[in-house]
Amino acid sequence: MTIVRCPSCDGFGWFEDEIGLGEDCDWCAGAGYVYRDAAGRDQPIPPQAYPQVADQLEMLEAERLRELGYQGVAKKPWQQQIRQGTLLGRDPYADDRQ
Repeated sequence: MTIVRCPSCDGFGWFEDEIGLGEDCDWCAGAGYVYRDAAGRDQPIPPQAYPQVADQLEMLEAERLRELGYQGVAKKPWQQQIRQGTLLGRDPYADDRQ
């Protein structure tokens, strides 16, 4: 069997319901990925199999995040636009950089 991105949630592992609450995807049981057999049938990856497939899942997830535009480098808080003075009206990290 191969591991593929869940066709139902597209790898996210969850859905937002009508009121904005997140619910695990029923198709993949929240993993974001499923087993696909030679006949093309999908089934959830059982939790007890996670230790054996963890490296492959990490690789697939890194690939999915790159497709979404993630660069793989975290920004320090004072480099994040949301925390810069232009969005907050002040620089909350000015004291940290002195």
